[in-house]
Amino acid sequence: MKITFLTVGKTEDAYLKDGIDKYVKRLKHYTKLVIIDLDELKNTKALTREQQKAKEAELILKKITPQDYVVLLDEKGMELSSVKFAAYIQKKEVGSVASMVFVVGGPYGFDETVYDRANDKLSLSPMTFSHQMVRLFFIEQLYRAYTIMKGEPYHHE
Repeated sequence: MKITFLTVGKTEDAYLKDGIDKYVKRLKHYTKLVIIDLDELKNTKALTREQQKAKEAELILKKITPQDYVVLLDEKGMELSSVKFAAYIQKKEVGSVASMVFVVGGPYGFDETVYDRANDKLSLSPMTFSHQMVRLFFIEQLYRAYTIMKGEPYHHE
């Protein structure tokens, strides 16, 4: 199964980039991972939050195909333990899902058109994290999920 990690904006802090790169390299042994960082919108001061979300939605939806299984990283999404997240990924792999796209939106979340297109929503925590940190946390959890599925010793219960 191909996994795409689609984010609005780029990871700016070097320590986060280093952490993401570490887990991306490790993930190559388990799955095909594609990371797409969409450019942040420019000159947004004149836009309302809704207008900004609508413009970001256009960029996001252009990168999603009708065959993609789309999961939004959203504070209102399902909360899964690492083991349950691994089972969730495995169920999609065993099923007919050929391509999953996990999406991190902009600072104000997602436009309704993106919610309408999504198959699922996933929350990493009831806490709020910066969009920069969410990227590292998600990539690490994806790696952890694959090690759990393979029975490797990375995850401890």
